[in-house]
Amino acid sequence: MPQFSRRDFLKLAALVPPAAFLSNLALSDRLPNSNQDKSLPNVIIVLFDAMTARNLSVYGYHRETTPNLERFAERATVYHSHDSAANFTIPGTSSLLTGMYPWTHRALNDAGLVERSLVDRNIFRLFGSEYKHVAFAQNIWANFILSQFAQDIDTLIPPTDFSELNHIIGDNFKDTELAYRAFDDFLFRVNSPASIVFGPIEKTLLARSAAQLSTQNYPRGLPQDVNYPIYFRLETVFDELGKLIKQQIDPYLAYFHIFSPHAPYKPNNEFAGTFNDNWHPIKKPTHRFSDGKLNSVLLSARRTYDEYVATVDSEFGRFLDTLEQAKILNNSYLIVTSDHGEMFERGEKAHVTPLLYDPVIHIPLLISAPGQTERKDIYTPTNSVDVLPSLLNLIGKEVPDWCEGALLPGFGGKDDPERATFSVEAKRNPAFSPIKIGTVSMRKGPYKLIYYTGYEAQDSFELYDLENDLEEMNDLYLTQTDLAASMREELLTKFHDSDIKRKS
Repeated sequence: MPQFSRRDFLKLAALVPPAAFLSNLALSDRLPNSNQDKSLPNVIIVLFDAMTARNLSVYGYHRETTPNLERFAERATVYHSHDSAANFTIPGTSSLLTGMYPWTHRALNDAGLVERSLVDRNIFRLFGSEYKHVAFAQNIWANFILSQFAQDIDTLIPPTDFSELNHIIGDNFKDTELAYRAFDDFLFRVNSPASIVFGPIEKTLLARSAAQLSTQNYPRGLPQDVNYPIYFRLETVFDELGKLIKQQIDPYLAYFHIFSPHAPYKPNNEFAGTFNDNWHPIKKPTHRFSDGKLNSVLLSARRTYDEYVATVDSEFGRFLDTLEQAKILNNSYLIVTSDHGEMFERGEKAHVTPLLYDPVIHIPLLISAPGQTERKDIYTPTNSVDVLPSLLNLIGKEVPDWCEGALLPGFGGKDDPERATFSVEAKRNPAFSPIKIGTVSMRKGPYKLIYYTGYEAQDSFELYDLENDLEEMNDLYLTQTDLAASMREELLTKFHDSDIKRKS
């Protein structure tokens, strides 16, 4: 049975708008800049998509899912109360890379983008010409954001690289974002492709190609992007990234957005079935805004997710070995984090939800400094918007006044119990209009306030004490009235001020 070749794709794509086919999707691989100072430290960011801190044994989870992250933690600073500024890829990634909250950068929607006037406010531009920049986002939506920053990135690796069907798009496009958006909207969008002609055709052709891929060592099929024909082997991805790192010339900023452990959860042979242990986490009430999934479904999904996390951790361990053997960590900061979490409770699975409970926004953050040999634990609440200013500070760069993050404790920042941080969910809202429907959570000290607006006739709030109620089971909003009123006023003021500032 013939594979779906690049020639087949180009024949089909003849009907796609011609602007999508401008030339060669070549990597911008510039020579080292003469301004590069090799005494500066390298910075390596490894982001795992949809990795919740709540399911990682490095943070005390019941199942041993992350022994290699635990090994890494022994030479790193570990943040125990670190939240994403959002609960899905587009706003979460954008906040990490810009140091701005979603209500500011406005990348709010599925496959959305940072507001055009703010595109130059990105980590690659801010690191400057002293550094060489290399970036890879295996998630095509995350690659949309990187494409906006492409002029500031020396080597931008296509999301199809290291995949088993990397010929689907091919390498004949120059405008990265336009090419992938044609790929996204016109041909391969799973839910509702724009072309009623190509929709059935793509399913047939992709089924043929995928059927010929070897699934050796992956009993439930190869890992893949949930929406696209990007099938991959985790071992290949990490092997290639390890080779890429060893090829870099100091100093460099490397940003690697790994699609795993995002759904579909595909553990390898070593970990599939590992957690058939009959363990049952605390059962939580179904939320009125959830999908209402049965607890049995959630338990099964959680178990498979945990097996996939363990698979990812194992491959990260090999990647860490590569860095250690090459002595790369002697002069490099290594940052491990995520864009958002994943939840298996209250009737909700994964992260496409208006809910902002901790499993979907509490993410890992571990930072190893050059030559660090001891572990340090930080329990102060922090947020993904804090990563950019902290890294700028570490390399001696000035933090711009528009940045909404603060310096991380342990890397120039101090414990501030009065500081409030935020997470925003507003995907149903137009990107450039005032937010009329969405969810905002505010973390301040041990307390967390959740604000729901636009879903019902009346706005609503929930208040939790995460220090004494980590599972968010006891809503204090109607009993701790003074605290609730104070936090509500602060959240609403910030929420409304953000829109006023954006307009001005």
